[in-house]
Amino acid sequence: MNITDVFPRDLFRGKALFVTGGGSGINLGIAKTFAALGAKVAICGRTQERLDGAAAELRALGAEVFAQVADVRDYAALESAMLAAKEALGPMHVLVAGAAGNFPAAAEALSANGFKAVVDIDLLGSFNAARAAFAQLKETRGSITFISAGMAYMPYAFQAHVGAAKAGVDMLMKDLALEWGRHGIRVNSIVPGPIEGTEGVRRLVSSDAVKEKLTKAIPLRRFGTPDDIGQVAVFLASPLASYVTGTVLVADGGQNLPGSGVWATLALGGE
Repeated sequence: MNITDVFPRDLFRGKALFVTGGGSGINLGIAKTFAALGAKVAICGRTQERLDGAAAELRALGAEVFAQVADVRDYAALESAMLAAKEALGPMHVLVAGAAGNFPAAAEALSANGFKAVVDIDLLGSFNAARAAFAQLKETRGSITFISAGMAYMPYAFQAHVGAAKAGVDMLMKDLALEWGRHGIRVNSIVPGPIEGTEGVRRLVSSDAVKEKLTKAIPLRRFGTPDDIGQVAVFLASPLASYVTGTVLVADGGQNLPGSGVWATLALGGE
């Protein structure tokens, strides 16, 4: 399905999107979906080369693009990038806080630094992004979408660091929805399932055999695509969701319905 078959091509014409971690994967997929609907797109990330490649893909879709290196753990750098994006594209209407870190690690082997790194990128980074964007979103009565994970509400083996961080992200989302609703700012989370071609899947799915068995355990019998998540993000930022805030929207093909035991056994515990 082409997004423009469902939504008007000018749905976000004149509106600016900012995506953290926008240089690749799910976050770039979201940025491209908004670009196809007329949005101006700002992205940040930690690698200039990756940002340059992503910016080229977005410009090929006809979008005005701003890209600047900024680590979401560095509030000053992130705030500077958002202010520069405002100068280039106008005030932000939509923030997608998607920068994240993940790796499989048994809790007894997980270092304090490893745990802290994921919490800092996922949770602190999400707060930094929302806080730095607040003034612009108040001006535009815009929206925030956090990218969460099934680990936020279900225990997964070897994902203690991610579960703690993403559970924090979802509660942060609800707190901000409660506090910032009076400013017209809506705040929601998306929980993606395993998404084809992403770094997270490459790290967590160890072989084609594991992927095949895991796919059979997903009710819809397939991994997702970046477009699947981009379409959900567009919905949440669109007028169709104008009364939706404080919500966790799960887009995982039903992956979490059977529980996490299949994932632990197949993807992390061997074939």
